[in-house]
Amino acid sequence: MKIVEIRATTVTVPLEAPLRHANGCHWGRFVRTIVEIEADNGLIGLGEMGGGGESAEAVFRAMKGYLVGHDPARLEEMRFKIANPTASLYNNRTQVLAALEFACLDLLGQAFGVPVHDLLGGKLQDEVPFASYLFFRYPNADGSGEVRTPTQLVEQAKALKKAHGFTSHKLKGGVFHPDYELECYRAVAAAVGEDRVRFDPNAVWSTEQGIRFGQAIEDLNNDYLEDPVFGLHAMRRTREKVRMPLATNTVVVGFEQLAANVLDTAVDVILLDTTFWGGIRPCVKAAGICETFGLGVAVHSSGELGVQLATMLHLGAVIPNLSFAADAHYHHLRDDVIQGGPLPYRNGRIRVPAGPGLGVRLDREKLAHYAEEYRRLGSYPYDKDPLRPAWCATVPNDRWADPKDDRTPEVPR
Repeated sequence: MKIVEIRATTVTVPLEAPLRHANGCHWGRFVRTIVEIEADNGLIGLGEMGGGGESAEAVFRAMKGYLVGHDPARLEEMRFKIANPTASLYNNRTQVLAALEFACLDLLGQAFGVPVHDLLGGKLQDEVPFASYLFFRYPNADGSGEVRTPTQLVEQAKALKKAHGFTSHKLKGGVFHPDYELECYRAVAAAVGEDRVRFDPNAVWSTEQGIRFGQAIEDLNNDYLEDPVFGLHAMRRTREKVRMPLATNTVVVGFEQLAANVLDTAVDVILLDTTFWGGIRPCVKAAGICETFGLGVAVHSSGELGVQLATMLHLGAVIPNLSFAADAHYHHLRDDVIQGGPLPYRNGRIRVPAGPGLGVRLDREKLAHYAEEYRRLGSYPYDKDPLRPAWCATVPNDRWADPKDDRTPEVPR
């Protein structure tokens, strides 16, 4: 089997409301690039990458010069063709490699008639548990969807629990002053009773703020405190003074950083992202290292549609040390580009696809529709806030949003 064609299509899929985060906002939609690799036997493998547009599509067109004629089973050689670590000092293609690896694994699974998890050693569970992902949200143009106050946040947590059965709840912070977000987090923890909770301010606090916040939540039923500060040493300082696990998807996203963390531990839980690490296989490898050294593992979300969600499910199915419920933005989406629509949650879990390859196929009509929506709306600046156009976050940050600001931003629809 040889690769004969690579195609990339950028889409934009609507969200229930604009999602706020420490560095800006998702402006009411996700922009993703769907990758297709066609083999000489007519099979098509699927991949997905965050962001997109003409630049992403051009990058994947350029990959034809590397991969047309390549055997998709030779994944290690593809890794060095696309993301040689020394060449990548000048041209980092880690996320490009990830999307291509997804598609090649999908091809191989289809060719052998087995799901991707069988290629990775076989599944250990049929379903992967997920945490709710709570965001502060801007209102839509009609005023719906806003989450700004503790009361609204509690309502969001209860609604998600009722709809999807979550028993672990994650709040994305770093938007408002830590004291206000502490009030919000404690309100959520009180509202969900015996359920687990976790908090993530996207590493925008000072070490002193991280320690203060961490000590103020030690009495709660925490899974962990995720990325309170930036950098391994700052995480290490925080960990010395806070009595709960620290987690990261920011300061350990590669094997050099993982080695440094093993030698002098700063982080207890590694959040493995199939995109950030360059594919599913590197995540499985990293999970094995974490198993050896007694580090916790969870699956990270970077704003997925159904194709990447499938990679997260296959990853979660095969690693024995999946210590915590996975993250997913998925329930904030209004739609998807895969056949059958969005994969359903049941009792806070999503079933691992059983079909060959990744187990999901494209809905061509929806792909075309959301590609046209992307051409109509264009990209959005992920690292900008629509109501604070001149603003940017610093690290550590001291430029917090005002929780009393109830304006509605003008977000293109």
